[in-house]
This record gives sequence, C-alpha cells and structure tokens, in this order.
Amino acid sequence: MKFRAFIFGLVFMFIATTSSFAAGVIKIGFFAPLTGFAAADGASAKHGAMLAVEKINENGGVLGKKIKLVVYDDAVSSQQAVAIARKLVQEDRVIAVVSGSYSTPTRAAAPIYQRFRIPLVVAYATHPDITKAGNYVFRIGFLASVEGKAGGYVATKILHAKRVAVLTMDNDFGRALSQGFVKEAEKNGAKVVANLSFSLGEKDMTPYLTKIKALNPDLIYCTGYYSEGALTVKQAKQLGIKAQLLGQEGFDSPMFLKIAGKSANGTIITTDLNRDDKRPIARWFIAQYRKQFNLEPDMVGASSFDAVYILAEAIKEAKSTNPAKIREALARIKNFDGVTGDIKGFTKNGEVIKPVQIQKVVNGQFTYFGEIDNLEIITPSN
Repeated sequence: MKFRAFIFGLVFMFIATTSSFAAGVIKIGFFAPLTGFAAADGASAKHGAMLAVEKINENGGVLGKKIKLVVYDDAVSSQQAVAIARKLVQEDRVIAVVSGSYSTPTRAAAPIYQRFRIPLVVAYATHPDITKAGNYVFRIGFLASVEGKAGGYVATKILHAKRVAVLTMDNDFGRALSQGFVKEAEKNGAKVVANLSFSLGEKDMTPYLTKIKALNPDLIYCTGYYSEGALTVKQAKQLGIKAQLLGQEGFDSPMFLKIAGKSANGTIITTDLNRDDKRPIARWFIAQYRKQFNLEPDMVGASSFDAVYILAEAIKEAKSTNPAKIREALARIKNFDGVTGDIKGFTKNGEVIKPVQIQKVVNGQFTYFGEIDNLEIITPSN
C-alpha cells in the first residue's frame, strides 16, 4: 500500500510540474475558512496570501513565471478540506499548497498532500499532529506547545506571576496551548490555582471567571479565538478582576479589539506579528494591508503572507517546480526575512524556529511589549 501511494505521488508530481509550468503560471493552492464562524480569520489569511503573490509578481515572479493562487473555502470543515485537497492535486495540478485555515481541517487534509508528495506550508494552525503527516508538511506558525511554553515564560519570567489560573477552550487549539503553558509555568515555580475549560462558541464566561476570581490569581492565561477572547476580557472587567490577562494568537485580530472595546486595554498576548517592527518587509506588509483592505493587519494575515513568500523562495532556490525539489529547498531554508520575524529555519519535523512576539493592547491597539528569542523556548522538541 505504501509503495502504491509512493508511485501515485511520483505520477502526480510529474503531472503537477508539467501542467503548472506549461500554463505560463506557477499554481499554488490555498484554503481558508471564508465562510462560517471563522470567516474573519479566513479573510485575513486570504488578504495576506494575496499580498505575497502581488509582491512576488511585481518583482518578476519566480523562474520567469507569475504565481497564481488557487483559492478554496473550507468553512472549517475537515470533510471539505479533504475534498479541496483532492481537487487541488488531481484537478488543479498545483505544485504546492498553503493552509490558511485552522487545525482541525488542516490536520485532516495534511495526509492527502503527503500521500501525493505535494508540499504543504501551514500558516498558523497549531496542532502537533499536522506535521506528523510527513516530510512534505511544514509549519510557518508556532507549534501550540511552543507558544504555550512561551506564554508560561512570559507569565513567570517577565510578569513574575506566582499564582496563575488557566481558562481554555476545549478543542485541539486550546488544549495544546494550555498544556504547554502549564508545564512551563509550573517548571518556573508558579502555582496553577485553576484549570478550567469551556466549549467553542461559549457565550457566558461569568461562571468560570467567578470561580477564578475567588482564588485570587496574579494572572489568568486565556485561550480561544477572537470572539471568546473578547467575551473573556469584557466579563473579567465587569467582575472587577484585577489579575493580568494573558492571551495568545487567537486574540490577535482586529475583531477582538472591536468587540472587546476598552476592556481589551492592558491585555497581553503571545503572537507572530510585531506591529512596531522596523524591518522593511514588515513595514511594507503593514502599510499595504491597511491601504488595500482598510483593516488593521493581524498574525493570520502575516503568517499567510510568509507561507506563500517562503514557498516562492523555495521554488527559486530549487530552480524547479518539481514538488520534491521544492520540499528539499524548504527544508534547507535558513534565516528567512519574513513579516513574522527572522525565520531561522525548520526542524527535521517541519516545525518553524523563530522569535515569539509579545504584544500589549494600549489605547485599543496592539503594541510592542517584548520578544522571546531564547532558543530553549522557541525551538520545538522532536
């Protein structure tokens, strides 16, 4: 069975290479949640990917060809993501794919791309099993355990919290983040006084926050997407909670700021994007994102930009549109200047090594609070 899959992969690599290149364009697949509860994140992901294609093509494309993005909506559906994977490989003949989606659909689709030997670069989905699909899968965003560990480091080493509470969303994303956080926080001497979970789409955080308030923690580590995050910080303020609120990349959205309003002020998050970054690529991205979409950029858009941009760099370095050679080039990349920071490279398991950004909400905007470039924290374990 494995031999048959290998032969299928070789055949589709050949077809994808010749079909894409002969058409005068280099086709890269892209899927994101453009409808449904995560549509705002899906729009950001698409915006970031489009900006990458624009910048690449304005600079002459790659190998003398323009990049063409083949876009599909997965609606955060595993079944839809798998169907999209087959369509991108078998009908659209793409040579590589970017996931601009969440962990659940990306995790379901990754084995399809691995089977057909088509490189998949994951923009921001965090679940550890995604890259376990095989050596054709790379992650440009943080592995959840790394970002959770960084959160534990921020809580204890930067904010000096001694008593911490965890309020986490009960899904792949939330559980993996909170596990990494708890492990690092406890290692650094903090006491976890509460570890509560809620369901995706929860509309009332008051019961959880009331229990936490009674335990008087110094800091509350919160996971969730922008809607759950906004609800958490609003209701925490309404309850008079004085503990520092520490979030993560799920809060990194203009929708979080819009829904939470003034309650967001003072919230600190770990994420991929530093809005105050002075490097030219970051300044260009932030300025163009604001200009073209009339929105504040977020880590989803920035990560999707980097995923497309690093794929183009790999094609350039490979001097080929052959998916196997692109995969080899991705594995060799070192010190890539991305919007989300200096991407030091990938581990043998396809996990990115790059600094973790720390942002704080001040006057309704995310601003620079710090950066973690300690290799012990940011390097994923094997």
